[in-house]
This record gives sequence, C-alpha cells and structure tokens, in this order.
Amino acid sequence: MVGGAIPINRDWRAPTRGIAIYVESNGVHTALILPKVAGGVDWRGLVDPRDLRDPRYAGYDHVAIGWGERRFFLDTPTWWDVRPATILAASIGSDATLIHVEHIPAPAATDPDARRIILTPAQYARLAAFIRASVAPGGRRYRGYFDNDAFYEARGHYDAVRTCNDWTGDALRHAGVRIGGWTPFAVTVMGWFPG
Repeated sequence: MVGGAIPINRDWRAPTRGIAIYVESNGVHTALILPKVAGGVDWRGLVDPRDLRDPRYAGYDHVAIGWGERRFFLDTPTWWDVRPATILAASIGSDATLIHVEHIPAPAATDPDARRIILTPAQYARLAAFIRASVAPGGRRYRGYFDNDAFYEARGHYDAVRTCNDWTGDALRHAGVRIGGWTPFAVTVMGWFPG
C-alpha cells in the first residue's frame, strides 16, 4: 500500500481536452478501457473480430485491455473457479502471460467501477506503445469467457510483485499520468482516480 501511495509523475494534471480513457476494476483486477480509434491509434488491427465467439461484438467502440498470468486467466472464468494452487503458482512467478481484450461500449458516466481520465494525444500514444509492446507478435490467441472477449499471448513476467494491477499502473506511468510507484492491488490503482 505504501508503494501505491508514493506518486510518480507528480506534476501531471489532466488536460481539459484530449482523449478520454477509463481505468476499471472488479475489486481485484484492473484494466484500461480505450476507444478503438482515437488520436491516431487504431486497436482494430490487434483485435480481430474472428477471435470472438460472436464477431458482432466487434462493433462496439471501445476495448477493455488487461494483462495477467495465463493459467490464472484461462482457468478462472469466474471467481468461484479460483483455486489456491492457481494463486500460488501465479504468485511464485510465470513467464506465461496474456492480454485480455473485451469489446465493450463506452462506460456510462455513472459506472462506479470505471474512472475517466483525459490524456493528450502524446500521452495516449505512449500508453498505446506500452500496451502494444506487451503483446507477443504472432502469439497464440484464445477464446474468451464470453461472446465479446479474447486472450492474446503477451510478454512479461507475472509474480506477486509484478501483478495485473501493476501492469495497469506501469501503462499509466509510461503515459505520464500521476499514479503510485508500485500498484500491486486494484485499490492502489483506483485510489488515484476518485469516482
């Protein structure tokens, strides 16, 4: 919690105009919600509609992108599926990671689980570069939990120090957004963006 309270990019102030993104949380895991096309960045090349069970969901205008350990992602479609052995294996460490992409509409302003952040085009370009660098080129693709999501082979090492939430924090730090220096928990990410 202390690492999440020490700010990086202290001088960052949200611009009054720019590209709206969101950070979301289900209480345990965070992800970034991004417009499919904005600021010269087009995510449609990464997220092929054929990767979805129902390609019609590719018509949504936003994607939610998160990063995590492969076995944890693929073996736990619901919290009821979480097993202590899966948690322990992920905590010890794994180089098998995935990017999870959900095709969704823009969050409602009243959504308590999504916080809006405005970025300049340059900040958004840095964020996009960080995310793209996390994807393994030519890697495997996996069907998701539902009709609107898919998994893509990723780069990076996951463990108790480098978690899915720290990846979200790293992406925002790379973009230049003020956030804690180490964000291993959802609250250490979301706490920087009051609802």
